Amino acid sequence: PGKVLKEVDGKTLLGIHLERLKKCTKVSDIIVATTVEDSDTIIYEKAIEWGYTASRGSESDVLDRFYQAVKDKNADWIVRVTSDCPLIDPILVDDVIRFVQEKDKDYGANILVENFPDGQDIEVFKFSALEKAWKEASLQSEREHVTPYIRNNSDYKGGNLFSAVNYPCEFDFSKVRMTVDENRDFDLIKILINKLGIDKSWKEYTEFIIDNDLTKVNDQKNLAYVYSNM
Repeated sequence: PGKVLKEVDGKTLLGIHLERLKKCTKVSDIIVATTVEDSDTIIYEKAIEWGYTASRGSESDVLDRFYQAVKDKNADWIVRVTSDCPLIDPILVDDVIRFVQEKDKDYGANILVENFPDGQDIEVFKFSALEKAWKEASLQSEREHVTPYIRNNSDYKGGNLFSAVNYPCEFDFSKVRMTVDENRDFDLIKILINKLGIDKSWKEYTEFIIDNDLTKVNDQKNLAYVYSNM
């Protein structure tokens, strides 16, 4: 709880995340889509204070919250990233956007094959696909996240409602975590920012983690072992 407002060197994780996204050249607007819960009022207010567009919606029906946030923007394409990934790479975001648009797919991402570090997850899809999902998705599992209905009904998964493509990564970095789900994830982010700052590429952060054997800081196998022995 409250993780995106935790601070490193006086900057919140959300602020760092948004600062990095501002460097994207193929993004025309950034929208912070938070919930109507009282605890998230501060997220909405901070986003507005920093000069970003912000909206509020359902905590449980995230697909509806996402759709309501963008429906009046006249956007052809939507990019989805999550705010617990403070070191998202803006150049990688641009690359995924360009790749999906050139392929002219309904949906494209670098997560269909999970080779990028966790925390560099980028999804790009047509507004028409989002709207179709919003209208047709009925399962709770399809509403509490934004894109399962699109992914699961795509040709990539054997479906026939949407076309999809994966943005490939040359090597498997899936064991590297730059997302913040646990306190130990935050510990690693603090190390990366203190040592490298907030302006490096995903590859530079990844190389630093590997070269300094920092995967042990937030390794999920270790975490599972700790939990199993509590």
